[in-house]
Amino acid sequence: MIGMTDRACQTRLTRRAFMAAAAAVGAGASLGGPRPLAAQEPVDQPAPAPPVPVIDTTDLYHPHQDVGDNFDLIAAYALPEVDLRAVILDVTEEYRRPTSGDGIARDPGIIPVCQLNSIFGRSVPYATAPFQRMRSIHDPMLDAPAPQQAGVRLLLETLDRSDQPVNITVFGSARPVAVAYNREPDLMRTKTRMIHLCAGATEPGYVEWNAALDPHAFVRLLRSDLPIAYYPCATADGPFAYGEHNCFWLLPDLRFVRRMDPRLQSYLAYAFTRSTRPDFLCAMDEPATEEALASFVTRPHNVWETGIWATIARRCVARDAEGHFRLLKENEIPQPGTELPNELLPCRLEALDDGQVRVQLTDEATTTSIYYRGDPRAHEAALREALPALYTSFQTGPTPS
Repeated sequence: MIGMTDRACQTRLTRRAFMAAAAAVGAGASLGGPRPLAAQEPVDQPAPAPPVPVIDTTDLYHPHQDVGDNFDLIAAYALPEVDLRAVILDVTEEYRRPTSGDGIARDPGIIPVCQLNSIFGRSVPYATAPFQRMRSIHDPMLDAPAPQQAGVRLLLETLDRSDQPVNITVFGSARPVAVAYNREPDLMRTKTRMIHLCAGATEPGYVEWNAALDPHAFVRLLRSDLPIAYYPCATADGPFAYGEHNCFWLLPDLRFVRRMDPRLQSYLAYAFTRSTRPDFLCAMDEPATEEALASFVTRPHNVWETGIWATIARRCVARDAEGHFRLLKENEIPQPGTELPNELLPCRLEALDDGQVRVQLTDEATTTSIYYRGDPRAHEAALREALPALYTSFQTGPTPS
């Protein structure tokens, strides 16, 4: 169990007030029908904040190992609040081989990145980081093959060129970020606004997948002096358990993909079907076939990443004017008090050598924090409304003629 100081406990109790909107939900209960909210007088809106610079590190493969990585990367490109500066492909050698368990050979996800660059009319740079695990927490991996050095260089060069600190997302082993820190710690300290770490568990008792991919990398980050927002994927009961501090939730199906932008449908169909079609950009300009869509839209879909993108984009899980849960900007919430928790609480993180973590909430000054979502079932029920609405709102660039 996560420990708390008295003040931290009081802070959490005061947050129960804005859980009132979810009081009728109950653990595991239905949200019920929409509840119209009173119309609000129009007010002058402040100028929108500039997009937040982000470097995305992801264990994205093609063909996919976890298609959630393909699904998640759409948000990095499509959210207007995100200025995606680079994508670092975090690949682990043993999972490239057909002997890795599922019998599929795969390589870094260069194809999906190229597809999203084409779809959104962008030229976001990308590169691969070292494939092998770190040999110690201080390993700079200078002897990795030249093509695998490019990811660490791109991360450091992107930070160096930035005129402001950058958010770094970690959806994978944490190896690219840990190695970059081992090479240029001063640059990392100066130019990192926050590392959003999607890995690990809420308490000892379980070594989570991403932490186990490279325990030295995971431990190096947690023992560094970098600012870290910790979004545990698992609890001590595993990656599909529900707790107030871990970030897993489940979409019952993906039928909403049929309402998404046609080119994003094509992108997801290519990913979910593990297509090996060589003209992978031309495939984005053709409608997804009914056969391809039907093969995956009725499946349940595991999600871990939503809390990070909501935090970076400064969006709240709240009811809109029609009473539906949406991921809204703060100035779009028609009636304050309908928000559900999606926040970071100050804490201290103790990394054990094998990738397990002890967490202690605190009211003292700290550079580390942990994700908090309150009632996980209420949060999941709200996101089952909000995320499909967000993804169906995403628009891509014009289709090439």
